[in-house]
Amino acid sequence: MSTATNFKILDVRPILRRGGEPFPAIMDAVQSLRPGEGLQLFATFRPVPLLSVMARRGYSAEVKELDSGEWEVLFVPVSQTSTKVFHSMGAEEAAAWPDPLWSVDLTEHVPPAPMEKVLSLIELMEPGEVLFAVFSEESRFLGAELEKRGHQWVGNLDTSKRAYRMLIRVGGEG
Repeated sequence: MSTATNFKILDVRPILRRGGEPFPAIMDAVQSLRPGEGLQLFATFRPVPLLSVMARRGYSAEVKELDSGEWEVLFVPVSQTSTKVFHSMGAEEAAAWPDPLWSVDLTEHVPPAPMEKVLSLIELMEPGEVLFAVFSEESRFLGAELEKRGHQWVGNLDTSKRAYRMLIRVGGEG
């Protein structure tokens, strides 16, 4: 499946060997991909969490262990006619939620600031009220944190796959 795709190459093994976090570099590389372009990633371990993040962004993965025990992953764009919507438990009926009380554009903020801003805003809101937020990338932790605090959410990438959008409904009565 990877034969017809051009790939941008990213080797995060040096970052990992220094004990660093490669996710920002990977997301920067993904943001810079041209339509139809894939990502060839080299890592010191099989990047299992990244596989689901990339699947949600519209990429399939070909994972191969190298002779050295390190890993190569080819992320290949999957042609899709629509962007899949993800949601928390109980948020299947989000279309019936009230219009958002606030809309925030957090695309210029660097993690963890977007998550901190959302969590502080929803503390000011009443149960049942809705917040609309736009991020430069999907948060790895925000959905789980919202659910842990009793809130519901729906989210997806916009059609350009360059921004992640979320509706968040404050938990409690409402």
